[in-house]
Amino acid sequence: MDGKKGAFPRARAAGARAAAAVLGAVLLAAGCSPGGGDGRDDGAGNARRSQHAAPFWVNPDSRAARQVTAYVKAGRKAEAELIRKIAEQPTGEWIGPENPEQEVRGLTEAADKAGRTALLVLYNIPHRDCGQYSQGGAADGAAYRAWVDGVARGIGDRAAVVILEPDAVLHLVDGCTPEEFRDERYELLKGAVERLTSLKNTKVYLDAGNAGWGDPDRIHEPLRRAGVDRADGFAVNVSNFYSTEDSIAYGKRLSEKIGNKHFVIDTSRNGNGPYLGGDPDERWCNPPGRALGETPTTRTADPLVDAYLWIKRPGESDGTCKGGPKAGDWWAEYALELARGSK
Repeated sequence: MDGKKGAFPRARAAGARAAAAVLGAVLLAAGCSPGGGDGRDDGAGNARRSQHAAPFWVNPDSRAARQVTAYVKAGRKAEAELIRKIAEQPTGEWIGPENPEQEVRGLTEAADKAGRTALLVLYNIPHRDCGQYSQGGAADGAAYRAWVDGVARGIGDRAAVVILEPDAVLHLVDGCTPEEFRDERYELLKGAVERLTSLKNTKVYLDAGNAGWGDPDRIHEPLRRAGVDRADGFAVNVSNFYSTEDSIAYGKRLSEKIGNKHFVIDTSRNGNGPYLGGDPDERWCNPPGRALGETPTTRTADPLVDAYLWIKRPGESDGTCKGGPKAGDWWAEYALELARGSK
Protein backbone atom coordinates (compact mmCIF):
# COMPACT_ATOMS: atom_id res chain seq x y z
CA MET A 1 0.00 0.00 0.00
CA ASP A 2 1.22 3.48 -0.84
CA GLY A 3 0.64 5.55 2.30
CA LYS A 4 0.81 8.76 0.27
CA LYS A 5 -2.67 8.07 -1.03
CA GLY A 6 -5.78 8.36 1.09
CA ALA A 7 -5.80 9.75 4.62
CA PHE A 8 -3.12 8.75 7.11
CA PRO A 9 -0.90 5.74 6.38
CA ARG A 10 -1.80 2.67 8.34
CA ALA A 11 0.76 0.15 9.51
CA ARG A 12 0.33 -3.58 8.94
CA ALA A 13 -1.09 -5.66 11.78
CA ALA A 14 1.25 -8.62 11.34
CA GLY A 15 2.91 -9.77 14.54
CA ALA A 16 0.42 -7.91 16.71
CA ARG A 17 0.48 -10.41 19.56
CA ALA A 18 4.00 -9.45 20.61
CA ALA A 19 2.99 -5.82 20.99
CA ALA A 20 -0.22 -6.85 22.74
CA ALA A 21 1.70 -8.74 25.40
CA VAL A 22 3.75 -5.69 26.36
CA LEU A 23 0.82 -3.32 26.20
CA GLY A 24 -1.47 -5.67 28.05
CA ALA A 25 0.87 -5.85 31.04
CA VAL A 26 0.86 -2.11 31.41
CA LEU A 27 -2.89 -1.84 30.96
CA LEU A 28 -3.60 -4.51 33.53
CA ALA A 29 -1.48 -2.62 36.03
CA ALA A 30 -3.12 0.67 35.13
CA GLY A 31 -6.63 -0.70 34.80
CA CYS A 32 -7.30 0.92 31.44
CA SER A 33 -7.38 0.33 27.73
CA PRO A 34 -5.65 2.69 25.32
CA GLY A 35 -7.42 5.18 23.15
CA GLY A 36 -10.55 5.63 25.23
CA GLY A 37 -12.53 3.10 23.18
CA ASP A 38 -15.03 0.57 24.43
CA GLY A 39 -12.32 -1.47 26.15
CA ARG A 40 -12.72 -4.56 23.99
CA ASP A 41 -9.32 -5.58 22.64
CA ASP A 42 -8.91 -5.94 18.89
CA GLY A 43 -6.08 -8.48 19.13
CA ALA A 44 -3.41 -5.83 18.53
CA GLY A 45 -3.32 -4.42 22.03
CA ASN A 46 -5.50 -1.47 21.06
CA ALA A 47 -9.04 -0.87 22.24
CA ARG A 48 -11.51 -1.44 19.43
CA ARG A 49 -12.18 1.93 17.81
CA SER A 50 -12.29 3.49 14.38
CA GLN A 51 -8.97 3.70 12.57
CA HIS A 52 -10.39 6.87 11.03
CA ALA A 53 -10.81 8.36 14.52
CA ALA A 54 -7.35 7.61 15.85
CA PRO A 55 -4.98 5.53 13.72
CA PHE A 56 -1.98 6.51 15.84
CA TRP A 57 0.08 4.31 18.12
CA VAL A 58 -0.19 4.55 21.91
CA ASN A 59 3.18 3.99 23.56
CA PRO A 60 2.63 1.53 26.44
CA ASP A 61 5.83 2.69 28.12
CA SER A 62 5.19 6.43 28.08
CA ARG A 63 5.97 8.56 31.10
CA ALA A 64 2.25 8.99 31.67
CA ALA A 65 1.71 5.21 31.61
CA ARG A 66 4.51 4.75 34.14
CA GLN A 67 2.94 7.42 36.33
CA VAL A 68 -0.43 5.66 36.22
CA THR A 69 1.23 2.44 37.33
CA ALA A 70 3.07 4.22 40.15
CA TYR A 71 -0.12 5.87 41.40
CA VAL A 72 -2.03 2.58 41.29
CA LYS A 73 0.69 0.84 43.28
CA ALA A 74 0.63 3.68 45.81
CA GLY A 75 -3.13 3.40 46.18
CA ARG A 76 -3.68 6.86 44.69
CA LYS A 77 -6.59 5.84 42.52
CA ALA A 78 -7.97 9.32 41.91
CA GLU A 79 -4.63 10.57 40.58
CA ALA A 80 -4.23 7.41 38.48
CA GLU A 81 -7.60 8.05 36.85
CA LEU A 82 -6.57 11.60 35.97
CA ILE A 83 -3.22 10.65 34.44
CA ARG A 84 -4.95 7.85 32.55
CA LYS A 85 -6.56 10.59 30.44
CA ILE A 86 -3.08 11.21 29.06
CA ALA A 87 -1.67 7.68 29.12
CA GLU A 88 -4.43 6.22 26.94
CA GLN A 89 -3.89 8.72 24.11
CA PRO A 90 -1.29 8.64 21.31
CA THR A 91 1.29 11.38 21.78
CA GLY A 92 4.31 12.54 19.82
CA GLU A 93 7.62 10.74 20.15
CA TRP A 94 10.35 13.41 20.20
CA ILE A 95 13.42 11.76 18.74
CA GLY A 96 16.65 12.12 20.66
CA PRO A 97 20.01 13.22 19.24
CA GLU A 98 21.74 9.88 19.80
CA ASN A 99 21.10 6.75 17.73
CA PRO A 100 18.07 8.08 15.81
CA GLU A 101 17.96 5.06 13.51
CA GLN A 102 17.74 2.59 16.38
CA GLU A 103 15.23 4.69 18.32
CA VAL A 104 12.94 5.31 15.36
CA ARG A 105 13.12 1.70 14.19
CA GLY A 106 11.99 0.53 17.62
CA LEU A 107 9.07 2.95 17.71
CA THR A 108 7.87 2.31 14.17
CA GLU A 109 8.22 -1.45 14.50
CA ALA A 110 6.11 -1.39 17.67
CA ALA A 111 3.49 0.74 15.93
CA ASP A 112 3.56 -1.53 12.89
CA LYS A 113 2.99 -4.62 15.00
CA ALA A 114 -0.04 -2.94 16.55
CA GLY A 115 -1.42 -1.97 13.14
CA ARG A 116 -0.98 1.72 13.90
CA THR A 117 0.91 4.79 12.68
CA ALA A 118 3.83 6.25 14.65
CA LEU A 119 3.75 9.99 15.40
CA LEU A 120 7.32 11.34 15.40
CA VAL A 121 8.60 14.84 16.20
CA LEU A 122 11.97 15.95 14.84
CA TYR A 123 13.45 18.77 16.91
CA ASN A 124 17.19 18.88 16.38
CA ILE A 125 17.88 21.74 13.98
CA PRO A 126 21.20 23.50 14.73
CA HIS A 127 20.86 26.62 16.93
CA ARG A 128 17.31 25.71 17.87
CA ASP A 129 15.18 27.76 20.28
CA CYS A 130 17.45 30.82 20.06
CA GLY A 131 19.22 30.10 23.35
CA GLN A 132 16.01 29.69 25.36
CA TYR A 133 14.88 26.74 27.50
CA SER A 134 15.21 24.15 24.70
CA GLN A 135 18.43 25.45 23.20
CA GLY A 136 20.74 22.99 21.49
CA GLY A 137 20.29 20.85 18.43
CA ALA A 138 22.74 19.21 16.06
CA ALA A 139 26.31 20.52 16.10
CA ASP A 140 26.24 21.62 12.47
CA GLY A 141 24.59 21.05 9.12
CA ALA A 142 26.46 17.86 8.37
CA ALA A 143 25.49 16.39 11.73
CA TYR A 144 21.85 17.31 11.15
CA ARG A 145 21.75 15.72 7.70
CA ALA A 146 23.25 12.53 9.11
CA TRP A 147 20.69 12.57 11.92
CA VAL A 148 17.75 12.98 9.53
CA ASP A 149 19.14 10.21 7.37
CA GLY A 150 19.24 7.97 10.43
CA VAL A 151 15.60 8.81 11.16
CA ALA A 152 14.64 7.95 7.59
CA ARG A 153 16.44 4.61 7.73
CA GLY A 154 14.72 3.86 11.01
CA ILE A 155 11.28 4.51 9.51
CA GLY A 156 11.85 2.54 6.32
CA ASP A 157 8.55 1.53 4.72
CA ARG A 158 6.61 1.58 7.99
CA ALA A 159 3.80 4.09 8.55
CA ALA A 160 4.77 7.36 10.21
CA VAL A 161 3.61 10.94 10.54
CA VAL A 162 6.50 13.36 11.10
CA ILE A 163 6.19 16.83 12.60
CA LEU A 164 9.27 18.66 11.37
CA GLU A 165 11.19 21.11 13.54
CA PRO A 166 8.87 23.13 15.80
CA ASP A 167 9.68 26.88 15.65
CA ALA A 168 12.45 26.47 13.07
CA VAL A 169 10.72 28.53 10.35
CA LEU A 170 9.03 30.93 12.76
CA HIS A 171 12.39 31.83 14.29
CA LEU A 172 13.73 32.57 10.84
CA VAL A 173 10.95 35.12 10.40
CA ASP A 174 10.87 36.77 13.81
CA GLY A 175 14.59 37.55 13.79
CA CYS A 176 15.44 35.16 16.59
CA THR A 177 17.79 33.08 14.44
CA PRO A 178 21.01 35.00 13.61
CA GLU A 179 21.48 36.03 9.99
CA GLU A 180 24.55 33.85 9.46
CA PHE A 181 22.56 30.65 10.13
CA ARG A 182 19.47 31.38 8.03
CA ASP A 183 20.47 30.18 4.58
CA GLU A 184 21.76 26.93 6.00
CA ARG A 185 18.57 26.38 8.00
CA TYR A 186 16.41 26.75 4.91
CA GLU A 187 18.55 24.21 3.09
CA LEU A 188 18.48 21.79 6.01
CA LEU A 189 14.70 21.97 6.31
CA LYS A 190 14.18 21.56 2.59
CA GLY A 191 16.56 18.60 2.53
CA ALA A 192 14.78 16.98 5.48
CA VAL A 193 11.40 17.36 3.77
CA GLU A 194 12.76 15.80 0.59
CA ARG A 195 14.43 12.91 2.40
CA LEU A 196 11.42 12.04 4.53
CA THR A 197 8.73 12.44 1.86
CA SER A 198 10.69 10.03 -0.33
CA LEU A 199 9.66 7.27 2.08
CA LYS A 200 6.73 5.16 1.00
CA ASN A 201 4.43 5.48 4.01
CA THR A 202 5.59 8.68 5.71
CA LYS A 203 3.70 11.97 5.89
CA VAL A 204 5.55 15.17 6.76
CA TYR A 205 4.14 18.36 8.28
CA LEU A 206 6.44 21.37 8.57
CA ASP A 207 5.86 23.50 11.65
CA ALA A 208 4.24 26.86 10.84
CA GLY A 209 3.79 28.67 14.14
CA ASN A 210 0.53 29.37 15.93
CA ALA A 211 -2.49 31.63 16.07
CA GLY A 212 -0.65 33.98 18.40
CA TRP A 213 1.73 34.73 15.56
CA GLY A 214 -1.25 35.82 13.50
CA ASP A 215 0.64 36.98 10.40
CA PRO A 216 0.62 34.44 7.55
CA ASP A 217 1.79 37.20 5.19
CA ARG A 218 5.23 37.00 6.76
CA ILE A 219 5.64 33.24 7.03
CA HIS A 220 4.18 31.77 3.85
CA GLU A 221 7.18 32.54 1.64
CA PRO A 222 9.68 31.25 4.23
CA LEU A 223 7.63 28.05 4.42
CA ARG A 224 7.91 27.63 0.68
CA ARG A 225 11.64 28.21 0.85
CA ALA A 226 11.83 25.56 3.57
CA GLY A 227 10.10 22.99 1.36
CA VAL A 228 6.44 23.05 2.37
CA ASP A 229 5.38 22.57 -1.26
CA ARG A 230 6.96 19.11 -1.17
CA ALA A 231 5.61 18.32 2.31
CA ASP A 232 2.19 16.85 2.98
CA GLY A 233 1.27 20.01 4.85
CA PHE A 234 2.10 22.04 7.91
CA ALA A 235 1.50 21.95 11.66
CA VAL A 236 0.15 24.71 13.89
CA ASN A 237 -0.01 25.30 17.65
CA VAL A 238 2.80 22.86 18.45
CA SER A 239 3.45 22.96 22.22
CA ASN A 240 1.12 25.94 22.50
CA PHE A 241 -2.31 26.67 23.91
CA TYR A 242 -4.38 28.49 21.30
CA SER A 243 -7.89 27.18 20.83
CA THR A 244 -8.72 24.75 18.08
CA GLU A 245 -11.10 27.32 16.56
CA ASP A 246 -8.40 29.99 16.42
CA SER A 247 -5.86 27.47 15.13
CA ILE A 248 -8.17 26.45 12.30
CA ALA A 249 -8.70 30.08 11.33
CA TYR A 250 -4.95 30.75 11.34
CA GLY A 251 -4.19 27.58 9.42
CA LYS A 252 -6.81 28.31 6.75
CA ARG A 253 -5.47 31.83 6.20
CA LEU A 254 -1.99 30.40 5.77
CA SER A 255 -3.16 27.52 3.59
CA GLU A 256 -4.68 29.96 1.09
CA LYS A 257 -1.22 31.40 0.51
CA ILE A 258 0.58 28.09 -0.03
CA GLY A 259 -1.60 26.21 -2.47
CA ASN A 260 -4.37 25.15 -0.07
CA LYS A 261 -2.04 22.85 1.81
CA HIS A 262 -3.60 20.71 4.53
CA PHE A 263 -2.49 21.00 8.13
CA VAL A 264 -2.62 19.39 11.56
CA ILE A 265 -3.25 21.03 14.93
CA ASP A 266 -1.64 20.29 18.30
CA THR A 267 -4.61 20.09 20.68
CA SER A 268 -2.71 18.50 23.56
CA ARG A 269 -3.07 21.39 26.00
CA ASN A 270 -5.47 23.87 24.42
CA GLY A 271 -8.64 22.94 26.31
CA ASN A 272 -8.79 26.32 28.07
CA GLY A 273 -7.06 28.36 25.39
CA PRO A 274 -3.99 30.55 26.01
CA TYR A 275 -2.91 32.03 29.34
CA LEU A 276 -3.35 35.80 29.50
CA GLY A 277 -1.64 36.61 32.78
CA GLY A 278 1.94 37.13 33.93
CA ASP A 279 4.90 38.10 31.75
CA PRO A 280 3.70 38.23 28.12
CA ASP A 281 7.05 36.86 26.96
CA GLU A 282 6.57 33.67 29.00
CA ARG A 283 2.85 33.02 28.82
CA TRP A 284 3.67 29.94 26.73
CA CYS A 285 5.87 28.43 29.44
CA ASN A 286 4.06 26.12 31.89
CA PRO A 287 1.05 28.44 32.18
CA PRO A 288 -1.34 27.68 35.06
CA GLY A 289 -4.98 26.80 34.65
CA ARG A 290 -4.64 25.01 31.31
CA ALA A 291 -6.41 21.82 30.23
CA LEU A 292 -6.13 18.90 27.85
CA GLY A 293 -7.76 19.58 24.48
CA GLU A 294 -9.54 17.41 21.93
CA THR A 295 -8.17 13.90 21.86
CA PRO A 296 -6.21 12.82 18.76
CA THR A 297 -8.45 12.12 15.80
CA THR A 298 -8.71 12.48 12.04
CA ARG A 299 -12.34 13.57 12.42
CA THR A 300 -11.91 17.31 12.44
CA ALA A 301 -14.05 20.41 12.00
CA ASP A 302 -12.62 21.35 8.60
CA PRO A 303 -11.60 19.37 5.50
CA LEU A 304 -8.24 21.16 5.38
CA VAL A 305 -7.37 19.86 8.85
CA ASP A 306 -5.99 16.35 8.53
CA ALA A 307 -5.89 15.66 12.26
CA TYR A 308 -5.93 16.91 15.80
CA LEU A 309 -2.77 15.54 17.39
CA TRP A 310 -1.11 15.55 20.79
CA ILE A 311 2.30 16.60 19.51
CA LYS A 312 3.51 18.04 22.79
CA ARG A 313 3.31 15.33 25.44
CA PRO A 314 1.03 16.64 28.21
CA GLY A 315 2.84 16.64 31.54
CA GLU A 316 6.28 17.39 30.15
CA SER A 317 7.70 20.73 31.20
CA ASP A 318 8.21 23.69 28.87
CA GLY A 319 11.26 24.77 30.85
CA THR A 320 12.46 25.99 34.24
CA CYS A 321 9.76 28.62 34.63
CA LYS A 322 6.89 28.79 37.12
CA GLY A 323 8.54 26.11 39.23
CA GLY A 324 8.92 23.57 36.44
CA PRO A 325 11.82 21.19 35.81
CA LYS A 326 13.99 21.52 32.70
CA ALA A 327 12.34 21.44 29.29
CA GLY A 328 11.07 17.99 28.36
CA ASP A 329 11.17 16.53 31.87
CA TRP A 330 8.05 14.87 33.25
CA TRP A 331 6.16 17.00 35.79
CA ALA A 332 3.40 14.98 37.42
CA GLU A 333 1.82 17.95 39.20
CA TYR A 334 1.36 19.83 35.94
CA ALA A 335 0.00 16.72 34.24
CA LEU A 336 -2.59 16.40 37.00
CA GLU A 337 -3.57 20.04 36.58
CA LEU A 338 -4.07 19.58 32.83
CA ALA A 339 -6.18 16.50 33.41
CA ARG A 340 -8.27 18.13 36.13
CA GLY A 341 -9.05 21.04 33.84
CA SER A 342 -10.17 18.87 30.94
CA LYS A 343 -13.77 18.11 30.07
